[in-house]
Amino acid sequence: MDTVLLLQLLACPHCHNDLEWQPDEIRCTGCGAVYEIADGIPVLRPVESDGADAQKDVQAAYFDEADPEFEVSRPHGMPWFYRWLLAEKFRRSLDALPLPAAGLTAVTVCGGSGMDAEFLARAGASVISTDISLGAAQRTRERAERYGFEVFPVVADAMALPVRDRSVDLLYVHDGLHHLDSPEAGIREMLRTSRFAISINEPAQARATMLATRVGLSEHYEEAGNFIARLDPKAVAAKVSAAGFEVVKNERYAMVYRHAPGRAARILSLPGLRNLTVTALRAFNAVAGGIGNKLTLQAVRKDAA
Repeated sequence: MDTVLLLQLLACPHCHNDLEWQPDEIRCTGCGAVYEIADGIPVLRPVESDGADAQKDVQAAYFDEADPEFEVSRPHGMPWFYRWLLAEKFRRSLDALPLPAAGLTAVTVCGGSGMDAEFLARAGASVISTDISLGAAQRTRERAERYGFEVFPVVADAMALPVRDRSVDLLYVHDGLHHLDSPEAGIREMLRTSRFAISINEPAQARATMLATRVGLSEHYEEAGNFIARLDPKAVAAKVSAAGFEVVKNERYAMVYRHAPGRAARILSLPGLRNLTVTALRAFNAVAGGIGNKLTLQAVRKDAA
């Protein structure tokens, strides 16, 4: 990982001007805003003076206190089926993008405790992992140390990314936009900062989701208190296209799992059921995935250099 290169991609989240890095703080050379470095991690989150960030503070505090061992380790050590689902979700999230084999830079949006960053790093990317929670950023660093990959964690607001315009090859989000007051603002920031491609992977508006909610497999609200904003694939594609990107994949598919694996995941991980379960899920998505509860949208900037 080229840390110097990744530092050059970062900018003031207020005005997008250059940052001056000092041992204990970061100062914007444009607007003069000062940001702290907490436990060695840059906190590049703009401070709003009108109280508009109160819900963001609640979100950050909630994820600061998440179970550190589970968040750092998942999906490592989890039941086989749970690990397969997450690997399959990641595979689907990149399979239409013509990404370079080497030299890829990536930013994860709402990156949590670094699971997405680990996937991308193992795919060859140099990764900045952003999340509103300092605790999540610290867990991302611990994950990298434990599992042997490199990542640059940053505390940031997905609706005001501390990233230069059109500077990062790939902007990537997995189940993060639905945390935001405005998923559209998060998408706009991804489009602003992407040099080449974006990958959006979120809950989709779907009848399957409504059914899953009714039977207790899905929720309208997360434990952190935020409403789960499920995305309309057509509306997202229209916004992405209007910003000068070519949508190369806009697909819904079915996949249901809890944040923490339960009894069903353990049962479906039994050797005698693995192949049957995977075959059945792939067959369903081949026939009826278009009504599924998950969305992956991948797009490439039309005039990428």
